[in-house]
Parts: sequence; C-alpha cells; structure tokens
Amino acid sequence: MAGETTAGNATPGNATPGSAGLTREDAAYVARLARIDLTDDELGLYAVQLATVIGHAAELAALDTDGVEPTAHPLPLRNVTRADEPRPSLDRAEVLAQAPAVEDGRFRVPPILGEAP
Repeated sequence: MAGETTAGNATPGNATPGSAGLTREDAAYVARLARIDLTDDELGLYAVQLATVIGHAAELAALDTDGVEPTAHPLPLRNVTRADEPRPSLDRAEVLAQAPAVEDGRFRVPPILGEAP
C-alpha cells in the first residue's frame, strides 16, 4: 500500500507499510484508486482514519495465532427448528371463498408486465 513500489509505479507519500504516518497524498492515492473525489478537509480526515485502520490491522497481524483454529464465528451456532410433521391446514374451499376472484380452484390475479390472460 503506502510507500510500496510495484512494477515501477511508486505510490505517493513517504510512509512505510503498516505505519501510522499516512500522508494526505496516500489518502489521495487510495481515493483515486477507488474513484472517489475528496475535498482537502476530507483528505486530512481520511488520512488519519486510514492510518488508524492500517494500524489496527498491523496489531492483528502481529498476534500469535499458532494453534488457533480458523473460524467464521466465535460461538458455536445451531439452527433451532421444529420437527417437520404434518399438521392440519386451512380448508381450501373456505380460503378460496374469501378471495376476491377465483378461477379453476385457484386465486385469480391480474396479469403483470403486459402478459396476456
């Protein structure tokens, strides 16, 4: 990221990767990559915020994770479901009697998107 050189294209600024000293030029470079127009005030604000994020990522990268199982969630998850057992349902004729329009034993609905009936 900041201060790195890849294929002869140096990124702006004089900060080193993982350092908290991101420059406004670094923030402008990232904004340009993301195709975001920022004001001068926003560049200063986002340079500080981006440095904070990168600093936090560096702290996480420095943690000793040997022997720690990879996980997507810190707590075990399980889906609570009821038994899938047949139960009585509503009477079809009673339900269709409540409908505003019925055709061939089904709800009749108006056509959409210019479909022919």
